[in-house]
Amino acid sequence: MSGNSSISTVRKLDIERLRSDFPILQTQVYGKPLVYLDNAATTQKPASVIKAMDDYYTEYNSNIHRGVHYLSQKATSEYELVRKKVQAFINAEHLHEVIFTRGTTEGINLVANSFGRKFLKAGDSIMISAMEHHSNIVPWQMACEDRGARLQVIPMNNKGELMMDAFEQMLDDTVKLVSVTYISNSLGTVNPLKEIIQAAHQKGIPVLVDAAQAIQHVPIDVQELDADFLAFSGHKMYGPTGIGVLYGKEEWLNQLPPYQGGGDMIKSVSFAKTTYNELPLKFEAGTPSIAEGMGLGAAIDYLEHLGLQSIAETEGQLFSYAVDALQEIDELRFIGEADNRAASISFLVGDTHPFDVGEILDKHGIAVRTGHHCTEPIMHYFGIPGTVRASIAFYNTTEEIDKLIAAVKKAVMLLR
Repeated sequence: MSGNSSISTVRKLDIERLRSDFPILQTQVYGKPLVYLDNAATTQKPASVIKAMDDYYTEYNSNIHRGVHYLSQKATSEYELVRKKVQAFINAEHLHEVIFTRGTTEGINLVANSFGRKFLKAGDSIMISAMEHHSNIVPWQMACEDRGARLQVIPMNNKGELMMDAFEQMLDDTVKLVSVTYISNSLGTVNPLKEIIQAAHQKGIPVLVDAAQAIQHVPIDVQELDADFLAFSGHKMYGPTGIGVLYGKEEWLNQLPPYQGGGDMIKSVSFAKTTYNELPLKFEAGTPSIAEGMGLGAAIDYLEHLGLQSIAETEGQLFSYAVDALQEIDELRFIGEADNRAASISFLVGDTHPFDVGEILDKHGIAVRTGHHCTEPIMHYFGIPGTVRASIAFYNTTEEIDKLIAAVKKAVMLLR
């Protein structure tokens, strides 16, 4: 993360050895070694994650929470052990504050739906920021439309930083919840979350944090952060797709009505009345993504073995190296130049459409993301169709950054 010099005495990662943990990194693309720089979209998976899922299917595949037989008991025990790992990983106060979801998107939809039904009414407002992913815009639009409330948007400046003075002025009595990203997926901006949460809490307003782009890069302590809700996805943190986590403070989760109905989220059912289950099961209807849960647990083990601070320092060095090298290319301009950025670098090459640049990079074996990155309002703000986004993980190398630079220079020559 740029602008962060507090990380010093951390273990240096042996990147060449660690790369061997990721089978896909040995892939050839068009006869060239894969350079994977699309980590903000999804990270690659270490062999230990793949093995954990395979072990479930080959050794104790069974449904959970429902059977007295050995396989069901073992599957249940292993699945609930993952919940304990998540609790420790984010330092949640209570185990039942950890809700398993399909990912960040479902976590935000859960809160928007349940919070909206319970607390939103005509004349109220929900506040988000100008740099949110569509997953943190559309669910709140739907909730506001349903309840007659309105959506307020914290503005940002041309560097891609939130305008905090405006934010504090906007915190009026109509605001019932603030939902904001920790790190922007398209700009790389690291938002001042503690400041945002403190300002909201001074007025009794809860805050939801979209941590999809932060959970794999920096240590997160939900108690220190004092977030009321926090959502993230397994596939962004070297785990599988189809599994994620919604953390919520017990006091809030107990007040919210269930998001979905079905098995496991009930205590008893009759045609006359249903009694809902206790936390966390109240929000976990139906058969969950069990194998993916096992993969998430293995991903947490892997990250904790490496250490999030070691990861942050390694990625910070790569990020600085990449930014310094890219800004030497005259035709290139960055989109988003916040003082505090992490992992993702968005740019354009002259007036060339980002898709054209992305296709040229692809032919060099370099995987980047092109387009609006599910943040169309950001692109509208800058008056552009999209960007080329190179996003970094700890397993990337300076040699791979050099290949990116060389390919971008080649693109400049071809497209000039």
